[in-house]
Amino acid sequence: MIVAGVMSGTSADGINVALVRVQGRGFRSRLELLAHYQFPYPSDVRRAVLAAMNARSAAVADLSRLNFLLGDLYADAVRTAQRRAHLQCELVGCHGQTLYHQGNSKPYLGRRIACTWQTGEAAIIAAKVGVPVVSDFRPADLAAGGKGAPLVPFLDYVLYRHRRYGRIVQNLGGIGNLTAIPPRASPEQVIAFDTGPGNMVIDAVAEQLFDKPFDRNGRLAARGEPIERVLRELLRHPFFQQKPPKTAGREQFGREFVREMLRRGRRADDNDIIATATALTARSIGIAVRRFVLPLLESEDAKPARFREFVVSGGGTKNATLMRMIREELASLKMRVRTTDDLGLPSEAKEATAFALMAYQTWRRLPSNVPSATGAERPAILGKISYA
Repeated sequence: MIVAGVMSGTSADGINVALVRVQGRGFRSRLELLAHYQFPYPSDVRRAVLAAMNARSAAVADLSRLNFLLGDLYADAVRTAQRRAHLQCELVGCHGQTLYHQGNSKPYLGRRIACTWQTGEAAIIAAKVGVPVVSDFRPADLAAGGKGAPLVPFLDYVLYRHRRYGRIVQNLGGIGNLTAIPPRASPEQVIAFDTGPGNMVIDAVAEQLFDKPFDRNGRLAARGEPIERVLRELLRHPFFQQKPPKTAGREQFGREFVREMLRRGRRADDNDIIATATALTARSIGIAVRRFVLPLLESEDAKPARFREFVVSGGGTKNATLMRMIREELASLKMRVRTTDDLGLPSEAKEATAFALMAYQTWRRLPSNVPSATGAERPAILGKISYA
């Protein structure tokens, strides 16, 4: 079956479409990436999405309009991808645009509620593309007692498990998340969680201080030096001390976090501030690996030396300064830092490919969460189906 996976991440920079041939069942699925395309959001749409994310208040009419507008844009992206690739998909898996994610339950009107919201009307996509659409993947995991994230570990296990040695697979989207797969691991032995900001804080600093949407190739950060005092203070954030399973988003590392970071570094050079934001991502990854991955796996006889590869994907792989900092952070662990491109999957296509795979599993009535990653009590069939 050819499935179109559609992803728009917390960086809100646009839409990724992966056209994927999927065969098999469950963790024995086989994938072939047939084509991949990226479609930037129009600037006014990106502003509207960013304004709606984690907003203290928003007009209901605007949120409804944004839902239908994004459905239109997703459908257009899939149709354009099909036309360029001369392919026709049979199913679409659309993650949608996350506006709010609260993986931990909190009091609300007399109950404790965990919740999530991915917008982008799937009925519009189904009607315009002419095939069924699986969307809204996270709520089923929340309903099963999980945190609704991370979901990409299903793909990580399918593609990157290895008989002889372990791999840690790190995604650098708006938020960073890792999947640790010991050698010969069963799905129950996989450890996965969000590590903290990926590109989100770097992008926000680039926009506020340099009037740029992101730090292209890490050139701005390369001109500066991380401010160790500010970095130490930022790493005291409770998220970095929290044990997995855990998930993060703009609720932890959005406007307020960036505002506080800029306040702490207000007398510093702008290049040093963006270098600090970049180092924050790299340092938080090192903390996650040392504090939460390696100790948990020692009892499974998966010593650090058996983790030979650290495989990175996502937009952050294009930031040469960030990748250098990650290599330096992990140098003492003697893990080879690679990208998913080295293993045959373009870094920027990985998340869209993951949701193509999960949509296929849902269509086959098979679960695709990894309970050891999300904290769910059981495997769950993810998503809702909109028929054409």
